[in-house]
Amino acid sequence: MKSISSPAGKAALAGCFMMAAVFNNKLSAQTATAIKEVSNRGHNAYYTSNKAPLNAQYFIKLPVTAIKPNGWLRRQLELQREGLTGNLGEISVWLTKTDNAWVNKSGKGKYGWEELPYWLKGYGDMAYMLRDPKMLKETKFWINTVIKNQRANGDFGPLNYTKPGRRDLWGNMPMLWCLQSYYEYSGDPRVLKLMSRYFKYEQTVPDSLFLKDYWENSRGGDNLISVYWLYNRTGEKWLLNLATKIDRNTANWRQANNLPNWHNVNVAQSFREPATYFMQSNNPADLAASYNDFKLIRNIYGQVPGGMFGADENARKGYDDPRQAVETCGMVEQMTSDEFLLRFTGDTFWADNCEDVAFNTFPAAFMPDYKSLRYLTAPNMVLSDSKNHAPGINNDGPFLNMNPFSSRCCQHNHSAGWVYYAENSWMATPDNGLADQLYSEGSVTAKAGNGQPVTIVTTTKYPFNETINLKIQTAAPNKFPVYLRIPKWCANATVEVNGKTVEVSPAGAEYIKLVNTWRNGDRITLHLPMSIHVREWEKNKNSVSVNYGPLTFSLKIDEKYVKVASTKENAVADAKWQPTADQTKWPTFEIYPASAWNFGLELNKQDPAMSFEVERRAWPKDNNPFTNKSAPIVLKAKGRQIPGWKIDQYGLCGLLPESPVRTDEAETSITLVPMGGARLRISAFPVVN
Repeated sequence: MKSISSPAGKAALAGCFMMAAVFNNKLSAQTATAIKEVSNRGHNAYYTSNKAPLNAQYFIKLPVTAIKPNGWLRRQLELQREGLTGNLGEISVWLTKTDNAWVNKSGKGKYGWEELPYWLKGYGDMAYMLRDPKMLKETKFWINTVIKNQRANGDFGPLNYTKPGRRDLWGNMPMLWCLQSYYEYSGDPRVLKLMSRYFKYEQTVPDSLFLKDYWENSRGGDNLISVYWLYNRTGEKWLLNLATKIDRNTANWRQANNLPNWHNVNVAQSFREPATYFMQSNNPADLAASYNDFKLIRNIYGQVPGGMFGADENARKGYDDPRQAVETCGMVEQMTSDEFLLRFTGDTFWADNCEDVAFNTFPAAFMPDYKSLRYLTAPNMVLSDSKNHAPGINNDGPFLNMNPFSSRCCQHNHSAGWVYYAENSWMATPDNGLADQLYSEGSVTAKAGNGQPVTIVTTTKYPFNETINLKIQTAAPNKFPVYLRIPKWCANATVEVNGKTVEVSPAGAEYIKLVNTWRNGDRITLHLPMSIHVREWEKNKNSVSVNYGPLTFSLKIDEKYVKVASTKENAVADAKWQPTADQTKWPTFEIYPASAWNFGLELNKQDPAMSFEVERRAWPKDNNPFTNKSAPIVLKAKGRQIPGWKIDQYGLCGLLPESPVRTDEAETSITLVPMGGARLRISAFPVVN
């Protein structure tokens, strides 16, 4: 499936699988091809993928243990481990082992719903990836507890009833994902047994009582993914009947001009459901529906930089300015959807969007030490305090500060963002090759070609640098393809093998495919030349955003951090500490602007990119590039203040003035910093005369 508007995409909807060779060049045993679409023909011999009659996948997820991150990505995981993710079990009451429904076989307890599996799906995967003994011990406690407490009828987990006889199954959906990752790590057969028994239980629930409540009804697609996961390992045909039942009872994400609801997390998470079911239905309309949902929400509320859309709880008509925010949960779920859809469709459109969210929106939702986060983050955000900003945002309460609890959903679910990103950085291919999807420093160790394990070590500072260096480690020569993704923003990618340029013409291609008999020490160098691109958002007051490669840039605003207690008045209503937690170790921070923020950009009308100068700086010593001070790249530009553009009556960045804006203020030199490191930011700019 190709991108939304391309003719190739429409052809793919009809089931046409095409590999278009743009240029072939042979250097001894090596074949280099620039391809417009990866083929899903064939079946990987070493990693579990779709069994017939499910459609073949274009890419196959590797086990969580295959990836070893390094560089800035590893540092983000380490910061999460040292921060909230690694310590929530000791401070969040929702993770207590006392009176917790996840601990009790009866399914009864004061605490027990989505919070534990939300946290564990990131925490556990981080434990496997970082090989952290303490985290592994804690993960195994919860996994063993869940398995041990499965009930005689096959059900497991907290017994939450919303109406008599109507069991809420939502909390079990993310827990199934925790179990699946544990199986990747351990191969424990108890996971398959539990899942099979549980899905047989789901088969017994009548449609009138199945997936009828708000959250489970919206998110049934996550249950569907787990059913296919099990089917691909056991081949039990009755699971496909259950999959049809789940799809039938899940909210209708196939509407041409509407969504079942406009809650930001539901949209980011659940629009993938039709494309998931497409693997069984083979109905092109199912695949098209997921693309249409993505396009629909962004056409109305997503005319902003950063890969997301404005829905600060729920998207609302008339609230489409770049000051409208999205939940941290929404960012995590959008990235997760992108990762799944890349595997299901082979379309690099999803990888591009995943990078956009990961680089430009997700990191700014946290304090740099990951010890607190905010519920809502917007492209234009000039104040991050503890006040109630409703109805400017669709929430009553202190939802903009950096609080260790934020709202309890994001407090727990944020843990999966970076580790899922790392897990999907490499994927296996149907032709027993490996695909480099989300470029980052580290290594992948996987079976390829003749089945012998190979390791590919990546050295790069991407996305802050345009060069990706790969080194092959193999005990013996091994022939297999390596796929290198070409991001949509890059027009002139080049590749070298062992220092020699490979002549391929990547124009319009999505991957460079290198087939070679690889030997130990072989080197691949991919160059992704970056340039300035100014994007105009005509549907949002003709505002503009500025990109350099995959990075979007924001006005550098001096940020004044004020530490306050994480007390009731500074936290949302569902923030609850464990009795033994030391609250003084987990303060809340408010962030105030200490410099002017109301600037419009001056642009060269003939060539807007000429309005900016790229300035490179030293790589940060702490390996964390996502702060204003540590940014390895900044842009220099010219702007003018717009005096009438102010913080409004709701305490939010005022609505964008229509561009072009007339102002008599003096021209001023301004600095733009990467959007992902700017906790306060103007990312959608007015243009001034």
